[in-house]
Amino acid sequence: QVQLVESGGGYVQAGGSLRLSCAAPGRTCSSPTMAWFRKAPGKEREFVAAISWNGGYTDNATSVKGRFTISRDNAKNTVSLQMNSLKPEDTAVYYCAADRSGGYRTPNAYGYWGQGTLVTVSS
Repeated sequence: QVQLVESGGGYVQAGGSLRLSCAAPGRTCSSPTMAWFRKAPGKEREFVAAISWNGGYTDNATSVKGRFTISRDNAKNTVSLQMNSLKPEDTAVYYCAADRSGGYRTPNAYGYWGQGTLVTVSS
């Protein structure tokens, strides 16, 4: 069963923008923490951004600070990632994660994951 559903990935030139969305079907209560991770070819899954349940706290990986913005809408059970000034190094499959049980930057802290959405940034 699909836990989370990501959408919004695609192909874009460097400097362009994309907005990713993550939906949590059937969930009526917000997760304490939701996050985005990404996995590039030949690399391990890495932290991108995280947000607290009420949006009062956010954090971003240093590689995306100033370019990416995470937000959530608990009434709709969704979390979004606005990606601006995209670079070729941002090319990866992006995953949404929910329900943190440990450090928010570690993948194994999350119990719910989506199938991933591919983002490809060309030079």
